[in-house]
Amino acid sequence: MLKFDLAYEEWLKTAIAQEQNQRRRELLEKGLGHGTREFLRTVWFPVVRNFDYLYPEWEVRDFNNSYRYLDLAYMPGGDVKGGIEIQGYGPHARDLDVRRFKDLCWRHCLLALDDWIFLPIAYLSIADEPKRCQQLVLSFIGKFITTDVPKHLGWLEAETIRYARRRFRPFAPSELAIHLRITDQHARRILHKLVDLKLLFVASGKQRYRTYVLRTQ
Repeated sequence: MLKFDLAYEEWLKTAIAQEQNQRRRELLEKGLGHGTREFLRTVWFPVVRNFDYLYPEWEVRDFNNSYRYLDLAYMPGGDVKGGIEIQGYGPHARDLDVRRFKDLCWRHCLLALDDWIFLPIAYLSIADEPKRCQQLVLSFIGKFITTDVPKHLGWLEAETIRYARRRFRPFAPSELAIHLRITDQHARRILHKLVDLKLLFVASGKQRYRTYVLRTQ
């Protein structure tokens, strides 16, 4: 907890100090919302271990030339960009009126048309399903960064890790075999080794492993 608190405060302080946009700086100085902080504390930081390339209250413009703010923007470089928003479930969410519902749909459409990979996460999922959210975050990051793998792995093992990062659901050896263009038996050997190295874990199957998924911790 202490490590998160220190990293969080330093990250937010740096964002404020570097921001030249008065509108965004004022938002940052008010502090992030409870849902965003809980997402960072229980989901993002435990598996990513840093806030690199992550920007809070990121300002975007819509087709009406007005300003909107993403809870978090993830931009590791190049033209790729991802947006994360924490969706609350208070009275206003349950009783969402037509105008707000339409606006929310427009918001998502405009982000998609502007080439954002958008990740809406329900606050209730952060509290009730943190492990599942962590797997989602790893798959999300895998869309952008697919080269950072342990250096001691061979090419097929490294590509298996990259493949696992890009997938949210568990996958079968036969799926990996098709991706790597190898036999099912060879794919199973690779998967067993990565399980032994604690880089993957078995999602289903006891006597005969059926599906695998990326280990989050």
